[in-house]
Amino acid sequence: MKTLIVYCHPYNKSFNHAVLTAVKENLIQNKRDFNIIDLYQDGFNPIYDREELRLFHEGGTHDPLVKKYLTMLQGATTIIFITPLWWNSIPGMLKGFIDKVMKEGTGLSHTVSKTGIHGELTNIKHTYVLTTSTSPKFYLRLFCGNAIKKIFINQTLRQLGMQDRHWLHFGCITNSSLARRQKYLSKIEKYHFK
Repeated sequence: MKTLIVYCHPYNKSFNHAVLTAVKENLIQNKRDFNIIDLYQDGFNPIYDREELRLFHEGGTHDPLVKKYLTMLQGATTIIFITPLWWNSIPGMLKGFIDKVMKEGTGLSHTVSKTGIHGELTNIKHTYVLTTSTSPKFYLRLFCGNAIKKIFINQTLRQLGMQDRHWLHFGCITNSSLARRQKYLSKIEKYHFK
């Protein structure tokens, strides 16, 4: 069982980085094999240029990181996204990852037919999205349209074939106490990632 972590935060002293550390500790303690895609550290360019768009329908790319990332996705059985929510949605860097890496074509991330999109990443049996934000989870659900759950998790990731999707959120990050943060990190260290 291979786990892939997709980490999206530019600052290595952020709470998201502490969440990444807790996830890694969990996987090490449970003797799980894992790889990490660190979008900022890798210098991933999320911009979709003309050449990338031209190559899209051929399943091609001119970005070597796109090829590397797609291969990593195809080899994973579990995926864990770790990202902040900025302005009630995923950051542009993570959106660019989805836009550029998810290539149309048989054997890639998805195929398109007359009846819609068919996800090719069915090898990913378990999907986890770990987010942080200044807003509490109830606010995101009730007053912001629940976009992360409705669009990113239940539409985009489902359409790509990713299964058994879960959302864990740490809200009110700005005003959270050290004790509350430590309690959450302890929960992540003990969480049962399948």
